[in-house]
Amino acid sequence: MKNTLLFLACIAALTTGIFSCSSVQEKPFRYEGPKMKGVSFVAPRDSILDSCYLPVRQISAEWVSLMPYGIVREGTSNFVYGHNNEWKWWGESPKGVAHCVEMAHKQGLKVMLKPHMWISHGTFTGHFDLKTEEEWQVFEKQYGDYLLDFARIADSTGVELYCIATEMQNSVKKRPQFWFNIIKEIKKIYKGPLTYAENWDTYQDVPFWNEMDYIGVDAYFPLSEERSPSTDALRKGWKQHLKALGKFANVHHKPVLFTEFGYLSHDYAARRPWETDRSQPENEQLQADAYRVLFEEVWNKEWMAGGFVWKWFPNLKPDSKARDPYSPQNKPAALVLNDFYKN
Repeated sequence: MKNTLLFLACIAALTTGIFSCSSVQEKPFRYEGPKMKGVSFVAPRDSILDSCYLPVRQISAEWVSLMPYGIVREGTSNFVYGHNNEWKWWGESPKGVAHCVEMAHKQGLKVMLKPHMWISHGTFTGHFDLKTEEEWQVFEKQYGDYLLDFARIADSTGVELYCIATEMQNSVKKRPQFWFNIIKEIKKIYKGPLTYAENWDTYQDVPFWNEMDYIGVDAYFPLSEERSPSTDALRKGWKQHLKALGKFANVHHKPVLFTEFGYLSHDYAARRPWETDRSQPENEQLQADAYRVLFEEVWNKEWMAGGFVWKWFPNLKPDSKARDPYSPQNKPAALVLNDFYKN
């Protein structure tokens, strides 16, 4: 019956000369903007020079994600961040972030400002929870001030994209009204485009994507259980994720932005890419292969707006490796990045 009605609708449209048959069917969403070719720039402890951004340009990246962290102790509601002189990291203070934005712009880079919450002992942010309404009220006042403070920095420094928060899964689920309210307040301050970064397995549960300009996904999708999978195995691993992402972009008629993507330079890097398992042997080729497959399989999808590699350290010497095995710096993965970002 449904096919019959569609056929009749097509015939009617054709006979009037107003529509084609294809216009009766929903069209896939197509992102028309330039791809965001970015790196997640680790906040420096002390002040830096704008020359720290030169290696970013050398891999043909055009964006940096600046990530000022705030912290809450597990099981408590008191959220603190770098708005006072006691904060240890210059690059996470409003003053330091503003200066980092200025220097990035001086080097011709665009900026996504992306606040992060850190929970003591490394608990996953998405699992953050409180027991009472009073505790939630205390937390939301302090955390909301943090998001608004950096919205002001984003506005005053001309940041090109503000990511309102990162991986707040449980809070988003339990306290949706807080998020609609804070988004409204952010929009009064910052007039540029907005996104929110949700984890790969819960991005479909966010209720406020219609308030955002981009669907932000921290793209640590599992691809293979193998120790060192082939590129064919990695491609196969992307298939189900790509189908879901494309369908979600079509439903919301918005582009998908990989607010984070990356892989360890270790064995099993594609098994659970969100886990920082440093016990496995090094495997820099697997990291490079995983990057290459992501670019070949994902980057040119109609709904894809680009992404930000996790992660990039300032002041790293050309002959040294970063302390975090996610970093592609001075590894084969950096050559892959340059190859695709350049082209």
